[in-house]
Amino acid sequence: MPDLPWFVYLMLLAPLGLLLGAAVYKSLQVRAAKEWPSAAGKVVVSRAEVRETRIIDSDREDGYRTEQRNFAKIIYEYSVAGQKLRNDRVSIGEDLGNFQVAETIAKYPVGAVVTVYYNPLHPKEAVLERDLPKGLWGCLGIGTAITLAIVFGSAIGLHKMSEFISTRLVDPKLSPLVIAFGAFGFVIALFALAFQRQAQLASKWPVVTGTIKLSGLEQYRAARTDGRRGQTMYQRKVSYTYIYNGNSYTNMHASLASNVASTSGWLMNKFTTAYQDGAAVKVWVNPDNPSEATLEPRAPFAWFLWILVLGFAGLTYYTAMHG
Repeated sequence: MPDLPWFVYLMLLAPLGLLLGAAVYKSLQVRAAKEWPSAAGKVVVSRAEVRETRIIDSDREDGYRTEQRNFAKIIYEYSVAGQKLRNDRVSIGEDLGNFQVAETIAKYPVGAVVTVYYNPLHPKEAVLERDLPKGLWGCLGIGTAITLAIVFGSAIGLHKMSEFISTRLVDPKLSPLVIAFGAFGFVIALFALAFQRQAQLASKWPVVTGTIKLSGLEQYRAARTDGRRGQTMYQRKVSYTYIYNGNSYTNMHASLASNVASTSGWLMNKFTTAYQDGAAVKVWVNPDNPSEATLEPRAPFAWFLWILVLGFAGLTYYTAMHG
């Protein structure tokens, strides 16, 4: 095992720990809800709804960004001890938006009679579904095994690789640098392939007509580095609405690379598409998840990634051969 500080492994495994902790917390909630009594209820509102959602973003100075996401708005009525109540929570699990919106609306149409499970101590607290997704713990178990294998396997593998490569370099001390350049190039190549694959799939999605609600450049501060304030960043912001299978959706991802940001507003204006507010546009919609859509199914950004791959390949070769 490489002699790495303990906190390095802690940082690598922290996301997995948070995920497992959240799953345990939700399991305890499900266990408590199993004891809740039930009452007959009726769905009175069933439609898609757009909400402003705060997303954790460590690349920003504020630590978050806001994004409009689609949710299934399901309101149901029920009675407890003669008191008529309303609630809009469907399940114990957290709804992060842009997921199973159409399916939930179809499952709970207006007028549907439903079974409502409510907290006997606080009857206003209720859900329609009190089970965790099937196979959750199985998926988490497999994910945990894979994560541990990647973290510790990579650490051991990189250590062995460094020892192997160092005997074949002009300057053996440069083996970590050669591995780093090669790894960066490999990761960027994976991103480029993923972009191209996603574009290939998106080009086959059904097309509907949408309307641009807002288009412009967003300006924000990057996260602090070395105690200094981050640079000013620019990102293309496009908000548009569309209707698919009778449900209305809002999306903020105009292209497959819509999260790309730059320190240059000129570059963003030059290489991203500006849209006229109120303009009618073609929208490619993912039929498996209509909340996912794009105005530009192509992946023109991929060519830039391949240039970076070639650059890192050149750096790797030069460092290995010339030191």
